Amino acid sequence: MSPRLLIDSHDSPAFGAISSLTVGAFRDWLLSDAATPTTLAQVARAVTPEMAAAVSKLMRNQDLILAAKKCEVVTRFRNTIGLRGRMSTRLQPNTLSTTPRASPRPSSTASCWARATPASASILPATIRPFWAGWCGCSTNSFRGCGSRPKAACWRMSPTTLGLINQGFPVDLVSSRLPEPRPPTKASGIDLAILKEARDAGLSLRRGTVGNNVMYFETGQGSALSAGAHHGVDQQTLEARAYGVARAFDPLLVNSVVGFIGPEYLYDGKEIIRAGLEDHFCGKLLGLPLGVDVATPTTPKPIRTTWTIC
Repeated sequence: MSPRLLIDSHDSPAFGAISSLTVGAFRDWLLSDAATPTTLAQVARAVTPEMAAAVSKLMRNQDLILAAKKCEVVTRFRNTIGLRGRMSTRLQPNTLSTTPRASPRPSSTASCWARATPASASILPATIRPFWAGWCGCSTNSFRGCGSRPKAACWRMSPTTLGLINQGFPVDLVSSRLPEPRPPTKASGIDLAILKEARDAGLSLRRGTVGNNVMYFETGQGSALSAGAHHGVDQQTLEARAYGVARAFDPLLVNSVVGFIGPEYLYDGKEIIRAGLEDHFCGKLLGLPLGVDVATPTTPKPIRTTWTIC
């Protein structure tokens, strides 16, 4: 994606605390009592994506869970995500996302969002036409306040969305995919400059009430392979590099969608579970609020839900 971005965002002074460790010794240190939540937070931006990917390959499933649990990452927008003992969800009703001609059902959609614990209500308008994209976004914004918890409305990022932000439409979180190692999502026309522009545009609306983490990212092992852009590099390393890029934009939430992409290249459910644990560990180790996508594709009108594991 952008080696320069990863280098420029590396915390060299904090790296001194772990610079002498081999990959195996780094694993032992992560599992030891010396690696406290405070210590891990201090070295998070000193850990390179390649280090995170390498050490994850030496760890058992239980090791990944234990080490990730120590990493406390808290983000804020209209609510606070990442507090110990809490779980947040991102809900995306596909009836609004699949087609611009879909007729939304306000009562059922609002009911789903009202039951979600605080994270976001999401919309991916299947159109670049400003009228439909704006209408879908306003509908999402009107539903996000249902229930007793303040959710953020999340829009998939596109040039149309940026235009709507500049017109003052009620956009809360700006969303994007982050495959690797293309610069960075060539197929969708999104690069680092556009991501920065999107973040600045989201911040300019000042819609956050308790914080300013305005970005939401999706990625997942296999995204580069699916796009034919992996260049022979293993998927875990590319996934960790995507996290390194996401980290530079201080997102509210980052989700691994390996549960969707995994069946394209992973052998069975055990491998998908392993990949999800690796993604969760690497993201948390790098200082990201990392969640995992879960869906119910067999239902007539699937509701796509993302769980943030804290």
